[in-house]
Amino acid sequence: MACLSSSQLQKFQEDGFLVLEGFLSAEECAAMQQSIGQIVAKMDVPLHCRTVFTTKEEEQKRAQGNTDYFLSSGDKIRFFFEKGVFDEEGNFLVPPEKSINKIGHVLPHQDATFLYTEPLGRLLGVWIALEDATLENGCLWFIPGSHTSGVSRRMVRNPAGSTPGTCFQGSEPARDNSLFVPTPVRRGALVLIHGEVVHKSEQNFSDSSRHVYTFHLMEASGTVWSPENWLQPTAELPFPLLYT
Repeated sequence: MACLSSSQLQKFQEDGFLVLEGFLSAEECAAMQQSIGQIVAKMDVPLHCRTVFTTKEEEQKRAQGNTDYFLSSGDKIRFFFEKGVFDEEGNFLVPPEKSINKIGHVLPHQDATFLYTEPLGRLLGVWIALEDATLENGCLWFIPGSHTSGVSRRMVRNPAGSTPGTCFQGSEPARDNSLFVPTPVRRGALVLIHGEVVHKSEQNFSDSSRHVYTFHLMEASGTVWSPENWLQPTAELPFPLLYT
């Protein structure tokens, strides 16, 4: 892929996100969906590990923060589920392939709240649509320019052996929902996300799935990855370098 143009770079710097349509072909998207389908087909999650993924503080304390299943997910394949997909005994109420929110690791958030670096501004989210992402099935929404306001809340690890395993420091400021701009994209589009831009996606109540592949990049040179982040590199799987 060619480098970003000066106008694209300027738009990213102004808005805190950038859409690049046609990054992957339909065939490449289908191949990735097929691979993840094979992983889901073999999914075997113990009842006590059927964890709902959420960015809401109180729910996170009850679910993700008090389980090693979440905290040790950085170098393993782990499954996190949508709300309302289990009965009281942990049995699936919907087909398992329709229940997943995230594999690996709804509310507005900044990625740097969960993956903090010093200095700030060194984290980049990469979000690739494997299917059309629309207003109906949960496209991304952004507050353009909100990446200049800094980070007022952080999720950090509590000391080893503590319950819950994580806690929040600081508080999330009140935000005007009218500031959010929807960003529907077509299959194969790449969305670059500044680590401090405020974004969200609504819960998908449609009949259409919205598969995406997402990960984060950090500029390692001159950057300190916070030892308090929930996600930590391990000796078995350190953060891989893209270039040296």
